[in-house]
Order: sequence, then C-alpha cells, then structure tokens
Amino acid sequence: MEQKQSIDHSIEQVKDSVSKVLEMAKKLGANSAEVSISKMQGLSVSTRMGEVDTVEFNNDGALGISLYKDGRKGSASTADLSDSALQQSVQAAINIADYTSVDPCAGLADKQSLAFEPEDLDLYHPQPITPDQAIELARETEVAALERDQRIINSDGANFASYEGFKVYGNSHSQLVAYPSTRHSLTCMMIAGDADDMQRDYNYSVSREFANLQEPKILGEQAADAALARLNGRKLATQKCPVMFRADVANSLFGHFISAISGGNLYRDSSFLIDSIGEQVFNEHLQIREMPFIKRGLASSAFDSEGVATIERDIIKDGHLQSYLLTSYSARKLGLQTTGNAGGIHNWQVSANGGDFDAMLKQLGTGLLVTELMGQGVNVVTGDYSRGAAGFWVENGEIAYPVSEITIAGNLKDIFKSLVLSGNDFDLRGSIKTGSLLIEQMQISGQ
Repeated sequence: MEQKQSIDHSIEQVKDSVSKVLEMAKKLGANSAEVSISKMQGLSVSTRMGEVDTVEFNNDGALGISLYKDGRKGSASTADLSDSALQQSVQAAINIADYTSVDPCAGLADKQSLAFEPEDLDLYHPQPITPDQAIELARETEVAALERDQRIINSDGANFASYEGFKVYGNSHSQLVAYPSTRHSLTCMMIAGDADDMQRDYNYSVSREFANLQEPKILGEQAADAALARLNGRKLATQKCPVMFRADVANSLFGHFISAISGGNLYRDSSFLIDSIGEQVFNEHLQIREMPFIKRGLASSAFDSEGVATIERDIIKDGHLQSYLLTSYSARKLGLQTTGNAGGIHNWQVSANGGDFDAMLKQLGTGLLVTELMGQGVNVVTGDYSRGAAGFWVENGEIAYPVSEITIAGNLKDIFKSLVLSGNDFDLRGSIKTGSLLIEQMQISGQ
C-alpha cells in the first residue's frame, strides 16, 4: 500500500509538470501540443558460473513534447523537470517548428477518439526485493542448470530484473491520463558440449506479478535441457517439406504480418498487403483478435501513445483481414481513422485448431520443427521470406534428431495461406498469444 501511495504521489507531481509544459507551449504560440513522460526504476542482477556478474540500479525517465504551430511540428525532450529546463525544452520545440515544413496530416489525434477516463487494468504489482535476494534468485536458476547434466559445460549467465514505473500523457484537448505498471523477469542461458560440438540455448519467464514467474530451479533445468537437446545436430538435404514453428518462434511470423499492415508501410506503398482489407490473407480457420483490456496483460493498455482509446476488435476473421494498424498520422495519410495502435499492438490472441504440442507434432508427421530463427531476410514489400533456422527433424510425429545450418524460404503470402494448423500450446510471454504453427510446405535449403 505504501508503494502504491508513493507512485500515485509521483504521478501527480509529473502531471503538474505536463500541465505546465502544455501551458508554456500555448503562451509561446503553439496551436496545440502533446506531452508524454515514462519513468521506470528498478533492479537488475546477473550471475555467471555461480558468481555475481552485474548489479544495476536504474532510474530512467524523460519528458517529451511535440507541438504544432501553423501546420509545422517541433519536438524536444528533457530528463530535467525543473521549470527552467521545461521552459527551454518548449522553446527548443518552438524553434524547430519554425523550420519544418507544413504537413496537413500532422497534429494531435482527434478529440473524439481519446480516452479521457481510461480503465484500470491492474498492471502495477511491485515486489520489494533486496540485491541479495535478487542475486540468490539468479544464482539458484543458474546452479540448477549447471547441475542438470555433466555436458552443461559453461554458462552465459542468469538474470533477474524487477522494474516499476508509470506513464503520463497529456495534450491540448484537456486530456491528462496516467497509469503505473511493473515488470519482473528471470532468464537463463546455458552452453552444452559433447566432443567437438557446442550448443547454446535459453529459457525465460516474464510477468507483471513476481509470484507468477516460473520457479528458478525448473526454469534453469529447462534452459539446460534445451541446450542439451541441440547437441550433435545434422544438416538436411535441400527439399520441400512441412514446417512447424514452435510457439516461442511462431510469433515472428505474425511480427512480419504486423509490419505489412502497419500504416507507415502502407502509405509509403512498402507492403505486400496494400489494399487488402476484406481479402483472405490466412487460411480460413485462423482468427486473430486484439484484446487491450486483459487484466495484468503484458501488452494491455487503455490508450495508445497518442492518448487514443484502444478497442477490442478482430484483426483476422476466418482468414480475412479486418483492420490495419494505424496512428492518427498514417490514418490521415490513408484517408482512414486511427486504430489506437500508436506504439504497437495490444494482446493479440491467435485461435487454435490443432491441439497441444504433441498433437501438432503428430499432424506434422514427417518434416521440420523450427525452434530458432536467424537473420533478417524478410522483404515486407514483396513478402519474400528467407531466414536461417535450427530445430529438429520429425519422423512419424516424433522428434528424431536436431538439425542446424539450414535456411527456410518462401513468400509470406503463400506461407500465411498454407498455415493449416495452429496449436493451443500458447506462449504467454509476449504481446502475441500464439501456439505452434504448421505450414503445409516450405523450401528447405541444406546440403
């Protein structure tokens, strides 16, 4: 309770600073302005081979202002919230606006789209923890991994981090909103060796609530097991075959989809999904729903970085594209309305029709299970996709042996439409809640 009262007091102080900046901007000739500040403080510790590697205390935050004067935009920021520093920042933004070009699409989000009374999404769960306690959590995780098997020969370390902070946003439409949040994480990366072969893999847990982190011993053992499973990998012959993306890498496919439907790429004609609203983009079984109001969600938010109210909505329905991802600026460029996605997406839920992980392997039958992707060989303009990969060869629905040094390729348009199964083995550690994904066929380049 004491921590909540303290952060509420800090928020009120920052709200006062935001209000001052908005008033200064008005007095100096700005037609409108918006101000945001995010402050975060916390502790991060890491161990390596049982010894303390780093202990870091962080207390970061800066105020940013964007103002608009006769269709011209100027921006500035400062970490100093004294009245003189705020005045200097506003004056700097005014000076910049005097030299920028007029842009009819620039400006605040429309007033009717803003969240003036945002819902409390229960994102603030602080955990009082000393450096010694944090070190012990990291050390316990790493020791469990090191003791798992004699082939665990080295460690890239374990890390525990706990942060709390808040975001405040205000603008000339008399909107002034804020929310506090926390984020706790535990990570472990291990190195396994057998003869001349060495492999690295990791495991991690992240949550708004400390109590929901995975138990250190289990997390460490799973990191060790992941590294061990990759030993003595083989190469594959070049071929076409079914490919299954494990849940923790499956979200990367949706990451490319997000880029393709984001307003910035659309108005620049830099996407393979231009003019695709209502078109079938995925296999008809697939549904994607954006759910911003999940309590304690990692990507939950009642408003975006422009103060626009978020909404629950379909992104994909029966395989068909229902919505782009637009800021107020990109929406104006396209002649559309903002979707409340300035700053990113909010808790995507991907449908499941393929059962759990083992059931998905059975459906894969014989083919490639991808557990790691490398490189950035994706062209969002054409949809061409080519990335380095590692994982496991599956035969008759069971993992046969690890594979490495391969490349998987195709075109995202074809990959999306040949996504025949999505699992219910959901990875809950990010903004996209998806299970494993089975693609009917992809090109594998190996030996």
